[in-house]
Amino acid sequence: MTRALIVIDIQNDYFPDGVLPLHDAQATAQRVRQAIAHARAAGDRVVLVRHLSPGSTGLLATGSTGARIESSILEAAGEAPVVVKRVADAFQETDLASHLDGVETLLVGGMMTQNCVVFTAMSEAARAFDVIVVEDLCAAPTEAVHQVALSALRSKLKVQSTPQVWPSA
Repeated sequence: MTRALIVIDIQNDYFPDGVLPLHDAQATAQRVRQAIAHARAAGDRVVLVRHLSPGSTGLLATGSTGARIESSILEAAGEAPVVVKRVADAFQETDLASHLDGVETLLVGGMMTQNCVVFTAMSEAARAFDVIVVEDLCAAPTEAVHQVALSALRSKLKVQSTPQVWPSA
């Protein structure tokens, strides 16, 4: 079974000094770094996704420091491709699908559980895959928002934790 870990929007604006700090962002990034290592050890592909807003200021503004992928995530991901998106769904108007040839299972995690994670995991393009949202690799503005989004996703998709996805983790 070929799998790909899709890491969505682990960008500077979502950390304590950013425009929209998320609940537990630093701990989530640490878990994502570890998951990238587990994915590589398991032979899973890794694809990073980066959101860019069209404005020159504000959240994830093109060209801003806040729109950069957090440096330790980039380092952990090595030569993984980076897909640039401009809307919540990482498949919409991007080349994400071109990085998934032969992949059967998408492992989805990242920032904004209730938005970009949900829209990507439930994208029409994602229907071609067995989708698993990795709950401990996601973050939202508050823990409550994160849990509500995961609860809603569970009625439609698989939601698992890192140890369920990579049992040796």
